[in-house]
Amino acid sequence: MSDRKSRKPLIVPIFLPNQGCPHRCVYCDQERITSQAAGPVNAASVTGVLDQAIRSPRFNTHGQAEVAFYGGTFTLLPRARMQELLEAVAPYLEEGLFDSIRLSTRPDALDRETLLFLHSFKVRTIELGAQSLDDDVLDHSQRGHSGRDTIESVYLLRRQGFRVGIQLMAGLPGDTAKKFLATVDRVVDLRPDMVRLYPTVVIEGTELARWYRSGLYEPWGLDEALEVCSESVLRLESNGIPVIRIGLMSSPSLRKAGQILAGPWHDAFGHRVRSQIYHRGIEPFLPIMGEAKSIRMRVHPREVPLLRGFKNSGIRSVEMKTGATVQSVIPDVSLCPGQIEVEKAWHSDPVS
Repeated sequence: MSDRKSRKPLIVPIFLPNQGCPHRCVYCDQERITSQAAGPVNAASVTGVLDQAIRSPRFNTHGQAEVAFYGGTFTLLPRARMQELLEAVAPYLEEGLFDSIRLSTRPDALDRETLLFLHSFKVRTIELGAQSLDDDVLDHSQRGHSGRDTIESVYLLRRQGFRVGIQLMAGLPGDTAKKFLATVDRVVDLRPDMVRLYPTVVIEGTELARWYRSGLYEPWGLDEALEVCSESVLRLESNGIPVIRIGLMSSPSLRKAGQILAGPWHDAFGHRVRSQIYHRGIEPFLPIMGEAKSIRMRVHPREVPLLRGFKNSGIRSVEMKTGATVQSVIPDVSLCPGQIEVEKAWHSDPVS
């Protein structure tokens, strides 16, 4: 495989906050999530975003790059509007600056004619905002579509040659850990090319905020969301389905005081999930309680942050499980990712 194809693609996002959406979902405030004011995005807007991206020192014409339309329901925009936006990207595709386009939409907003139209403009990846495949959860959340809509859309996209992404939200109204993991298992059966996982948080100004204040909705706690999302990632990635995003992006608007009222919000949510998964994997290699007074741990340099965890919470977890003081964490390039070596001792020094 060439280096170009093996790299993670650079995605340049163009946000269309709530544009094309048939209604506003109970949990959604795209303006706050993206820090972008509502308003029509036109060809000039698209050109401005792409020109700015190309000027960035991070932009690499030798890498794989995509333009992405996020934040609304692209396929429910008027056809002329879709064409305007896609035609604005076309010159950049023709010059080889970008490889293709991806977009997000609802599971009930696709048909064969629209997909043929999109494919003619080099749209190659479509992400479905499924959120859940449990019809009770979808009804409680007033999504307006069913789990069957997602399944049928995945099959349709596959037949038309698109790469498929599925976006899921844990902890929606009516959701439980059992229901969400059942959704994950059904998604595994669908074999999408990628998945995004978002814990449900209560954002000021949404219908969910009103439900929360009136006692009609109780969000999940952080620990439960971390546990369920960790298990979800394990189930997906052990079946070859990459999870490309975990948790909402930390936009300036969301970080303002009072914007998130409740729920499992954390700036480092994705890192904490990955660290929790990592610790599950190394647990069999740790000494049992009472086997050592102190330990030194050697891991691949890339995995030091996963071992340490958020604010050294991973170190504290190891110490609780083993009863031993972690004397040092040593980056070791001779170890492969996933490997760990533990040296046991009967004296204790401060962690380093």
